[in-house]
Amino acid sequence: MPSELLTERQGAVLILTISDPETRNTLSEAVITAGIEALSTAESDDEVRCVILRGAGQHFCAGGNLQGLMARRQAGPPAQARMLERLNQWVEALRACPKPVLAAVEGAAAGAGFSLTLACDMIVAADDAKFILSYAKLGLSPDGGASWQLLRALPRQAVQQMVWLAEPVSARQLQGWSIVNAVTEPGNALAEALRLADRLSAMAPNALASGKELLNAAADQPLNAQLGAERDHFIVNLFHANGGEGIQAFVGKRAPRFE
Repeated sequence: MPSELLTERQGAVLILTISDPETRNTLSEAVITAGIEALSTAESDDEVRCVILRGAGQHFCAGGNLQGLMARRQAGPPAQARMLERLNQWVEALRACPKPVLAAVEGAAAGAGFSLTLACDMIVAADDAKFILSYAKLGLSPDGGASWQLLRALPRQAVQQMVWLAEPVSARQLQGWSIVNAVTEPGNALAEALRLADRLSAMAPNALASGKELLNAAADQPLNAQLGAERDHFIVNLFHANGGEGIQAFVGKRAPRFE
């Protein structure tokens, strides 16, 4: 059976679990489609404040299913193009979702699994987690936006080494490069991600959404355009009910109660 995406609510947090432990949670079209739909649902649900993406069992995601790749190779380029377009839509949905999206990584995040973690807003990883752009070992090249994401975070030479040599990178090394936000004991990635999600869920969702939108745009537009975008977002958030609540709570030395 192909992998599936399991959904679970814990308070204001929606947990999405890629599930096919026997293949280290390789991706299927069903998982990708469900992931896109889940993010769309989360966006329109005011009770969902944060999303966590994880893998079932001991690993996050090993990327593409080799049997599926072989089948699409037999079917021809259009079949693989359709699959990659769906993956691209999921990556774009992760980036565009106005709710914070956290990756909780245990074990291996390989190939498109690594790409998915990079599309998340923050990454929590177990100390023994391994991240690898495994494509070159199969005579393939990266997908899912990994090259775009990594080149904006690291020197070209470091990214080229990861792309060409396909060597595992540890969670600690990625934390040193400020790509992984927190490293935990093995088995504790989800628990730590939930703690972080609870902190984010208590914050003003409109302000979080603005911060994400501004950062998404910042790398691709000149300073004057970014200054204008920051001005517009600031004014909207100042006159939002949460802006008033935040200011009153600060002046009154109490915890804010954001909507």
